[in-house]
Amino acid sequence: MSNEKKFIVSHAPFWHDGSSISERSYHTMLAAMPAVLFGLIQYGIPALAVISLSISTAIIWELIINKITKLPNTIGDGNAALMGLVFGMMMPATLPWWIVATGTFIAVVIGKYIFGGIGSNAFHPVVVSITILLISWNSYFDFDNALVNYDFGFPAVFPLGALKAFGTGSIHGFSLSGLLMGQQVGAIGSTFGLGLIIGGIYLILRGFIRWEISISFLAGMFLAAMIFNMANPEKFAGPFFHILTGYSLIGAFFLATEDSSSPVNCIPMLIYGAGAGILTVLIRNIGAYVDGVLYAILIMNLVNPLLDKIRPKAIGKVA
Repeated sequence: MSNEKKFIVSHAPFWHDGSSISERSYHTMLAAMPAVLFGLIQYGIPALAVISLSISTAIIWELIINKITKLPNTIGDGNAALMGLVFGMMMPATLPWWIVATGTFIAVVIGKYIFGGIGSNAFHPVVVSITILLISWNSYFDFDNALVNYDFGFPAVFPLGALKAFGTGSIHGFSLSGLLMGQQVGAIGSTFGLGLIIGGIYLILRGFIRWEISISFLAGMFLAAMIFNMANPEKFAGPFFHILTGYSLIGAFFLATEDSSSPVNCIPMLIYGAGAGILTVLIRNIGAYVDGVLYAILIMNLVNPLLDKIRPKAIGKVA
């Protein structure tokens, strides 16, 4: 009897490193926990309600769309829960329940499944959702009015809003160390800068996100903010202020780094991140919106296919 071995030919990919969507989702949620827990402590039960409703409705919308489209149940991969968590982190603690439910619906159904599901979305689903909500119900995202009844023990002012309205003279009550440690008014999971940095470093070290995008994003912000500040220090804040306020750190580690809407090669990633960082500062300083992170990331998501065409030259010669 012949003992010959047969070669088995199959479609790519031919190698799997053992990672999975669920692993990435759960580790990303773990990385977000320091910032989320700080927000829950700072804003209390209303923040817990927003986070819980955000996660649960995102899971429900995914379950419904799976049933309607007769797709396999994908709730177990944790992607819907992650989207709900990131969405909730970027909301004010006093947001009405119906806006939370509407926002997660937009993220899951329009931002994710309309484009073909996980891995096919051209834009970050949560960014798409929050941008639509900001345009539709902007008054609910006025953090100063939304959180006016809270007594924080530090200036209860949204730093970027004060800067936009009155220039640097209105932000001297904020120290960089205070901003880093969460002494600012803002979204539930966006105020604790140190927690977001720790979470981002964890994701980079574990290989779930690429450092090129995060670092170039922050570097682009730093450079653009420094140029504006040098040109007019009384009107424009310094680079560290911009990095530690608003959605900057969430954008750098949890939004801009989303796989399907960001480049895959080194040079495109550096251009993508730096472009988003520079656009953020431009929108903040001379644009119509207080925080430009979401719009900057959407624009760079749009040009991502062009950036991905920048590839290293092939090794060898053409015959």
